[in-house]
Amino acid sequence: MADSEYEIRKQICEIGRRIYDRGMAAANDGNISVKLCDDEYLCTPTGVSKGFMTPESICRVDREGKVLEAGDGCRPSSEIRMHMRIYQKRPDVAGVVHAHPVYATTFAVARTPLTMPVIAEAVVTLGCVPVAPYAAPSTTEVPDSVEPYTEYFDQVLLANHGALTWGQDLMSAYYRMESVEFYAKLLYKAMQLGDPKQLDGRQVRKLYGIRRQMGIPGRHPGDLCFANGGDECRSCDNCRFGGK
Repeated sequence: MADSEYEIRKQICEIGRRIYDRGMAAANDGNISVKLCDDEYLCTPTGVSKGFMTPESICRVDREGKVLEAGDGCRPSSEIRMHMRIYQKRPDVAGVVHAHPVYATTFAVARTPLTMPVIAEAVVTLGCVPVAPYAAPSTTEVPDSVEPYTEYFDQVLLANHGALTWGQDLMSAYYRMESVEFYAKLLYKAMQLGDPKQLDGRQVRKLYGIRRQMGIPGRHPGDLCFANGGDECRSCDNCRFGGK
């Protein structure tokens, strides 16, 4: 095993511990993967808590999710197919994280997308977070439900399930998961106080411009919202990515 691969395995374990310690995955929930090359990927084993993994327990699979290498008693999560679909549709992606953060999953259970522009950082980094239709876990329904969102987003809520984020590397995918959960928590608490005050379309468009100036990698719904010009952002509740 190359030293560089071993370091990636250790990083997966570290991210797993962060997810577990932050309460984003109970028991054995969640899964993580990293793209090594076009036909080799590392992923977390099924039935193992994300907080107690070791580098040796991490599995290596091909683009079909078939095992190339796995520790004794370890096998990939059946949800690796969800990760593989992301890699297939987004060649720029090299890291995927799936977890069940409490506030984000609450919105997923309510099948309510995170579309309110209430904080500048969320507008710049996420734009909004749609909800993919419900799909039975561990089936091909899950990657099929996620696929339509890969073109314009780097994150999605999974109806009645959890959250899924991806990025140009594992850390960016993980940080996006943190951002989704923070956005959901902030919006949830603001809604308890009454009607959250939203940024208007011109303010949102300016923030999207700041994102472009910063050269942040990945896809962003702002490229879709203002595709036809104008100063008003179309809420995802009114476009093909909204609804319940």
